[in-house]
Amino acid sequence: MIKKNEEYIVDIIDQGLDGEGIAKINGFTVFVAGSINQEKVKIVITKVLSSFAYGRLLEVIERSESRVDIDCSTFKRCGGCNLRHIKYDKTLEIKTNIVKNCLIKALGYEPEINQCIGMENPLYYRNKLQYPVGINKEGNFVMGVFAERSHEIIETRQCLIQDEECQKIANELFDLIKKYEIKPYNEAERSGSIRHIIIRKGEKTNEIMVTIVTNTKDLKNSKELIEGIISKFKNIKTIVQNINSKNTNVILGNETKVLYGNGYIEDYLENFKFKISPLSFYQVNPIQTEVLYNKAIEYANLTGKETIFDLYCGIGTIGIFASKKVKKIYGIEVIKQAIENAKENAKLNNVKNSEFFAGEVENILPELVKKQEADVVFIDPPRKGCDKKVLDTLLEVKPKKIIYISCNPATLARDVAILQEKYELMEVQPVDMFPYTRARGGSGKPKSKT
Repeated sequence: MIKKNEEYIVDIIDQGLDGEGIAKINGFTVFVAGSINQEKVKIVITKVLSSFAYGRLLEVIERSESRVDIDCSTFKRCGGCNLRHIKYDKTLEIKTNIVKNCLIKALGYEPEINQCIGMENPLYYRNKLQYPVGINKEGNFVMGVFAERSHEIIETRQCLIQDEECQKIANELFDLIKKYEIKPYNEAERSGSIRHIIIRKGEKTNEIMVTIVTNTKDLKNSKELIEGIISKFKNIKTIVQNINSKNTNVILGNETKVLYGNGYIEDYLENFKFKISPLSFYQVNPIQTEVLYNKAIEYANLTGKETIFDLYCGIGTIGIFASKKVKKIYGIEVIKQAIENAKENAKLNNVKNSEFFAGEVENILPELVKKQEADVVFIDPPRKGCDKKVLDTLLEVKPKKIIYISCNPATLARDVAILQEKYELMEVQPVDMFPYTRARGGSGKPKSKT
């Protein structure tokens, strides 16, 4: 039996669900972050559980041809771009195989899976920056990203996957916070003011929204902060303060005050305009979002006569994207603000063939199917996948086609296995929505039909 703190030389034989290397020691599975399949590495065991263990990479003895030198100063501590040590083309292969392995395990056979679609330029693609603000062990103000598996903030002035202008604005705002000594939030004491800085940017409009998340209702020197950043960054359309005084890991609270501008920005996906408010869900990689949605609609093979259900619809992006190719759209989303945005977005794009409902999908869908039959159902659930009641309803009413968009291959595979009772999985197309990040960031989209 292996023990904690023991060192071993091991062969990496596969990649795990988070892209980490997998080794076997006397048949016992060990996960090793930072290692690559077919490498020989020296590790130290850091944690031992009943059926597997974790090891820390000490030395690469036999290097993979896919390994590259790290170009990020915070790579080892951040954990965000955990595949940054691997050539980009290889990361696409890893993500494809992870989707494939999840489906094979759940279904008992290998379905048709295409190679993961990557980006031409997988840098600076995130249009939404979220940096926590705090005080480090030396008592200094710090802004950046949380170290992996901790609440320690790693100072981050540059990130290779964040939009460059968003980073410059965040840096300027943070410097102003330090200048005016606006105390950051102290999680242990639940004191202080500034919790997070969030910058969102419209890929095609270049409109920027700055959100300052505070623990307090009052924001010290707010006028100076506003004047300080809008004088330097002309693309800032609005600045809002979001108030979150709860002791929680959730970033945003329910109360938002507009400090400058009208409280929202707009962006386009192809020719469709979308209004984005501070609480709106909007894909953080708009370039790949267009790839994703076009592929989903291609799989639906729409003729203009279909009625579609858009489950977990967010601000209505998929439904509106498909609106000109269908007869009717019904969207369901639990977040009321998102549904309000969806209705506004439909009006903004002169989409008159849509209806949106706020509430749990598992509660609204069974009532909706009593009144309306669906030809095609688009599903884009959170990481936990679909509620069993949703899947049971679909199996009962049997829409002609189901297009399942997923950000978690494991729950995708689980749900497809359930749908397999009455559907056949036709094709799977992973899309790399988050280059260099955890392998679960890729999205698989199976097309199922009776």
